[in-house]
Amino acid sequence: MPTLLGAGIVLILIFWLGLLSLKIKFPTVILYILLGIVLADALHHNELLHFASEIGIVLLFFLLGLEFNIKRLGGIATKIWPAGFLDVALSLGVAMLLCLVFGLDLFTSFLIGGVTYATSSSITAKLLDDTSRMANSETEFILALLIFEDLVAPIVVAIIMGMSSGENFQVMDLAILFGKIIGLAAGAVLLGKTLFKRFEELLIRIEDEDFKIALLIGISLAYGGLALYLGLSEVLGAFLAGIMLSEIGKIERVEQTVLPVKDLMLPLFFVYFGTTIEFGDGVPKVGLLITLIGWSLVAKVLVGMIGGRMYGLSKRVAFRAGLSICARGEFSVVIAALATGVIKVFSGIYIVIAAFIGMVLFERAPQLTNLIYGKPQKKKKNLKVPGS
Repeated sequence: MPTLLGAGIVLILIFWLGLLSLKIKFPTVILYILLGIVLADALHHNELLHFASEIGIVLLFFLLGLEFNIKRLGGIATKIWPAGFLDVALSLGVAMLLCLVFGLDLFTSFLIGGVTYATSSSITAKLLDDTSRMANSETEFILALLIFEDLVAPIVVAIIMGMSSGENFQVMDLAILFGKIIGLAAGAVLLGKTLFKRFEELLIRIEDEDFKIALLIGISLAYGGLALYLGLSEVLGAFLAGIMLSEIGKIERVEQTVLPVKDLMLPLFFVYFGTTIEFGDGVPKVGLLITLIGWSLVAKVLVGMIGGRMYGLSKRVAFRAGLSICARGEFSVVIAALATGVIKVFSGIYIVIAAFIGMVLFERAPQLTNLIYGKPQKKKKNLKVPGS
């Protein structure tokens, strides 16, 4: 089949799955992965699909970084850090320990811990909007925790890439790795405060949208490529490139230009990930899979109940928040893409199951909260009887 014909068919299928997801209210991320699994024999090792998928994930992290200027990062960290670090300890740390108990090596255990760590930002945000819960009292906590995870996840990816680069990953290697991360981050802040200080004025002067696309995507790919050159993750570099431009007056000018390209390319990342999953003889490590799925759900509920209380939520609202952050998605896919063989299959199965269960828990969160804590009592209005 000609490459051009294959690309057209894949894009049409992505469109069809997008429409299907709206009708059945099912995350497109999962449908795209399933499409990749179905088309694995035809698309596996397709370099064009791989390259397009890399551009999609780089632009996702680039746009994410745009939302975090230095001032905002400091404000979020001040309030959410207790719940955020509790999340890291329970969702990543305990999952990693469970993998070690099941006999996996340190690197594989950390990688799987990374897969089980982050809540899906795209699934959660979409469900908040679809269920009209954006104005709920727990929503600020949920979004703040997602932001915290968005900051930690690229670092986890960078550490995994560093650990996978050599057989012996020592303490000094970890120190060098953090040094590279700090240096790359400092470079982004410095460039943002100097070279890109008047970047908005340049964007205003450029009337041709084609030139803007070339410039902005070029910046994101270049900084992502620099991260790869340093032995780090391209998603970390792209995220820092977004932070680099976040100080300009109106980031909407950047988002409006880059967003359409990201929306076109990002589904290809999930399709490509699906093509890399080879099931072989069946589901690997069933015992560990069941254990991790169970624990990862419990961990997020605990983060909501304990972390939510630290954040200032009531018991029932904190419990509802915990039930609403169980879905795994795009960050888990990014980390799982670094795995190989049986572990990639294991991770792919985990993501699909955890995303589905997480969606169900989100939609049933109000009912389950009422079941545990009872229905909230409505405040009675004091009505004055005429003549009394």
